[in-house]
Amino acid sequence: MSERVVLAYSGGLDTSVAIPYLAEQTGGEVIAVAVDLGQGGEDMDAIRERALACGAVESVVIDAKEEFAADFCVPALQANALYMDKYPLVSGLSRPLIVKHLVSAAKKFGGTTVSHGCTGKGNDQVRFEAGLSALHPELKVIAPARDYAWTRDKAIAFAEEKGLPIDVTSKSPYSIDQNLWGRAVETGFLEDIWNGPIEDLYAYTADPAQPREADEVVITFEGGVPVALDGRALTPYQVIEELNRRAGAQGIGRIDMVEDRLVGIKSREVYEAPAAIALITAHMELENVTVERDLARFKRSVDQRWGELVYDGLWFSPLKDSLDAFIADAQKQVSGDVRLTLHGGKAVVTGRRSEASLYSYDLATYDTGDTFDQSLAKGFVELWSLPSKIAAMRDRAQG
Repeated sequence: MSERVVLAYSGGLDTSVAIPYLAEQTGGEVIAVAVDLGQGGEDMDAIRERALACGAVESVVIDAKEEFAADFCVPALQANALYMDKYPLVSGLSRPLIVKHLVSAAKKFGGTTVSHGCTGKGNDQVRFEAGLSALHPELKVIAPARDYAWTRDKAIAFAEEKGLPIDVTSKSPYSIDQNLWGRAVETGFLEDIWNGPIEDLYAYTADPAQPREADEVVITFEGGVPVALDGRALTPYQVIEELNRRAGAQGIGRIDMVEDRLVGIKSREVYEAPAAIALITAHMELENVTVERDLARFKRSVDQRWGELVYDGLWFSPLKDSLDAFIADAQKQVSGDVRLTLHGGKAVVTGRRSEASLYSYDLATYDTGDTFDQSLAKGFVELWSLPSKIAAMRDRAQG
């Protein structure tokens, strides 16, 4: 059997051109694998047929929306994952799932090589190849844009030469990656970090400055997993899909930031993540109600490290696996309802309730019925302050 190359296929110009180009370069056959992660846009059947028309010997389309929501977005939610305290890992979450299906296709079709469309400047090359190394280290990797200095001009000329059935003229001024968890926009005029974003680049969110009625939603969690909206039982995918629509209509989830890429450069990115931001806001508040103080304090450092690992392409790593186990244990009591008001670009918590709540009205109230014994506080404060007091007395004695 000739060499077989499994290509991560999006249906666009670059990966469509890659099919005959990889066949020429390797002398092998190309299997195109497209994964539906809720990105919307073109019909997946059309993408399958285009891959075949461009010369793929097999064209596989995988509906992974529910899998992406349950097995990737939910763990990110439970970790309150916000890289640099802002970015909800839109692209970083999708790559390991794509890698998983690329490896499955390689095993099914006898693939010896995997190809992706990433450049040498971004994070995604690392995410793809670190994942492949963990799941199937015997596979070789080809990245045409990086390994063969494959430019867009070359791709257009090659497509015209081969008469490929793709549009080689349309060109977005931006580089866009999107899925169920959000949308990432970069390049073009955004590369000047003084330029403000314009409304034309947004697709998941409406202008938050436009007048509209507020939207109130109650999100129900069980063990840190969103299971219902306004009392209606839903899968995680359905929860995210509906909140993308409702929070997006209120302009929630717009992020404009300069972030630290893994490859060592800083990059200006504009994100839209309406459901992700609304859900993380609600989940963090429910943890405030149900997670004990020291566990909550420690979990914040775990959450940050978890997000860094995923951003850096280490989804399939021993440390990530161990942090998953800790986070899963910390979610056992994170059940209850959180009420959010969605309006003016913000998701604001206005109510919370849980049978696992650690909040005691009788201890917290300053009114009649207060059960907190204030007489214990004086001695507690003296003992708590004693180490600092002794150190201060020593320092003063020593001048």
